Amino acid sequence: MSRLLVTVLLLLYSGVSLALDVIVHPGVGMAELNVTQLRSIYSMRQQNWPDGQPIRVFVLPAKSDVHQQFSKQKLQMFPYQLDRIWQKITYSGLGSAPVVVNSAAQMLEMVSNTTGAIGYVEEADENSSVTVLPIRL
Repeated sequence: MSRLLVTVLLLLYSGVSLALDVIVHPGVGMAELNVTQLRSIYSMRQQNWPDGQPIRVFVLPAKSDVHQQFSKQKLQMFPYQLDRIWQKITYSGLGSAPVVVNSAAQMLEMVSNTTGAIGYVEEADENSSVTVLPIRL
């Protein structure tokens, strides 16, 4: 194998990770989540916050680097696994898939303006109108 090809493959699979923040609407009364809770929310099994408020899930497009990293890094799942879960829920009529937004700016806007919302961005601005939730392992 050529040296260039090996270098490219190493860069592709090196696990370079982005700094990702899980964000919620300021009215969500949570101080943190663990990985299991986050995975339950994004697999649409947990549909309400502990106070009974409905959860509104927002995601970036499946092909975006941030979505790919979020799935692998925070949810510890492959993006195709999420897609399968969402398709099954949608096509069986048991629920609906998350709302797809086109950019980090739109994600921040939608989460800050939607009661019970959760989403993720590469890095939330300290002055944004969303709450960043730490994720425990």
